[in-house]
Amino acid sequence: MGKTSTIDKLQAALSRLQEAEDALASLDAARELRELADSIELTQVRAARDQGVAWSKIGKLYGLTKQGAQQRFRQHLEPAPDAG
Repeated sequence: MGKTSTIDKLQAALSRLQEAEDALASLDAARELRELADSIELTQVRAARDQGVAWSKIGKLYGLTKQGAQQRFRQHLEPAPDAG
């Protein structure tokens, strides 16, 4: 059994949203879509930084300053400090 790709998960969540028969099912699908989109966004920010893209350029895409982009993304990209 293969690993489900993010694209497959997005398509499944979109289908659930379209087929939802009540507000709670729609909300759950929308929540999942947002979580997947957040994950994709962080992966792409990490990839951009790994390729040497400056924080100022990332910030510009979001209408932020360099510092604004760092504040928005840096904490999600840095590894957690060791517990020991």
